[in-house]
Amino acid sequence: MALKLLLLIGLLAVNGLTNVHAQTSQEAPGADLIVHNARIYTGNPAQPAASAVAVKNGRIYSVGTDAEVLGLKNARTRVIDSGGRRLIPGIIDAHTHVLNEGGYNYTLRWDGVPTLRKALAMLSEQAKRTPEGHWVKVVGGWSPYQFEEKRFPTMDELRKAVPNRPLFVQYAYNRGFMNQQAMDALGVGTDKFPSLPGTELEKDAQGKYTGVVHGYTFTFIAIETMVPQLSFDEEVSSLVQTVHSLNRVGVTSIVDSGTGFRGYPKAQRTVDAVARDNRLNIRMPFVDIQFGEGENFNVVDAQINAITRTEPIAPGHNLHPQLAHGHVYRGAGELLSVEVHDHENFDRPTLIIAPEKMHELVERDIAKLVKRRIPFREHISYDENITPFLDALEKLNRKTPLDGLRWSIEHAETISPANIARVKALGGGIALDTKMALHGDGFIKTHGRDKALLTPRLRELVDSGIPLAMTTDAFRAASFNPWVGISWMVSGKSISGAEVLARDNRLSRGEALGLFTRKAAWFLHAEGEMGMIAPGYLADFVLLDRDYFVVPEAQIKSITSVLTVMDGRVVYGAQDYSSLSPALPEILPAWSPIKHFGGYYHAQ
Repeated sequence: MALKLLLLIGLLAVNGLTNVHAQTSQEAPGADLIVHNARIYTGNPAQPAASAVAVKNGRIYSVGTDAEVLGLKNARTRVIDSGGRRLIPGIIDAHTHVLNEGGYNYTLRWDGVPTLRKALAMLSEQAKRTPEGHWVKVVGGWSPYQFEEKRFPTMDELRKAVPNRPLFVQYAYNRGFMNQQAMDALGVGTDKFPSLPGTELEKDAQGKYTGVVHGYTFTFIAIETMVPQLSFDEEVSSLVQTVHSLNRVGVTSIVDSGTGFRGYPKAQRTVDAVARDNRLNIRMPFVDIQFGEGENFNVVDAQINAITRTEPIAPGHNLHPQLAHGHVYRGAGELLSVEVHDHENFDRPTLIIAPEKMHELVERDIAKLVKRRIPFREHISYDENITPFLDALEKLNRKTPLDGLRWSIEHAETISPANIARVKALGGGIALDTKMALHGDGFIKTHGRDKALLTPRLRELVDSGIPLAMTTDAFRAASFNPWVGISWMVSGKSISGAEVLARDNRLSRGEALGLFTRKAAWFLHAEGEMGMIAPGYLADFVLLDRDYFVVPEAQIKSITSVLTVMDGRVVYGAQDYSSLSPALPEILPAWSPIKHFGGYYHAQ
């Protein structure tokens, strides 16, 4: 009996030691990261405000008072005192074009530059730095209405700023400016220069080309393919810097909305290189566009071929090895047919697409996507083109039900109340954009003030309850800075200070921010885990340099991040938090405008 008792005691002792070892080998309880002493806007109706948030394994697991949350720290917890600053959910840009910016490091950005005088000085400085064989470029993100002078540069000013390198300055997808070296290189006046529909080359009184080109999207895409391209290492560096520029304005997630000449799987090697080094500091689901040549080329057929034969993937497939929603294929779009692309050039009248072309797109091409359960997005700016598109889609739905398949209209600037209701009935969403903030003054000149004040119908769209997001459509059609658009939604004023939204068509600050956070998550198929600061949600949030909810309206467009957290880790820090910012690799090439000026003017 005594022997049995000794054996039992020994067994219990061994078992106890085993349990102790197991417990010590497990993760220590407590948070990985705590941010406290903050004014938190959670976006969560059940808990609208808090002062502290705790993060574990890339997700939020507690939101509450400082006392509640600080009790969750352990010896390894990183604790950050926000100093009473405003903290918001990470911004989601549900329609932008990061992969289109493979040449980001070659481009001087005028985003946020306050005067044309300063913009020209930057151009002149960059011309002296740019080596022979390369171009000086400004491509998108700016508006003449942002300048104190409220005008475009003249060709004489541009030629003086860049006397001995090819120069190309692009305003949205509306017009471009070339000096003589650029015109010679592009073959202006010869068959070499792309002669696409809508392209117009200005001439002076003597019949000589001035260097100004007017056109639509495809004209400027074609020009981009004709200038010097980056090496692979420079493209990797460009992607790192593009993401860094987004992080500094508080963007933690985007939907990459397609690029024809860097589409899937062409851009994948660059994305993989950044993801492999854990430098993809943003969630980047994507939709895909396929461009090609030939009379019978079909965008949708090429898209289906790319994902089924070239490098097979399915909707929902995440190509990032670690990051949730890191690089997920989310379907086809935003361009499903070149013939029905109603370019939103507000300096020109509405581009009306023949209704039969819209019907053909749906009946011939979208039907293939619906059959295969591939989500889709379609760029349609004007209500005159939305109507025949919906006519055909309703007909298709009766024959081949959409039945919950996610789809959306992108941009939809002039959509009518009737068509808002039709999109909602079909289960679709609408991804608006902030182009009116930069180009609303031009819209007024073309379409009139009365129409501008209702473009888009923000109040009716929000009140309709339709899946809705506000986006930037950056980096060429508009600036990548979401705060410019948020300012416009709240104040009703464009970048020039002119009123371009009616008072009863504006949004509250909470509503405007919601279109870039909680509401935008639908377009990432992530509305249950993104866009709010709430337990179980992904740990993406931003500490702002000023309080969005109390600063004067005129300051909203200048808001930036001082701390951006994505997936529970700091991806950007400034001011008091600059030491927390991860080190970035050297910018390539050494003469890059991004290296010397940054991606946004207030970065200096």
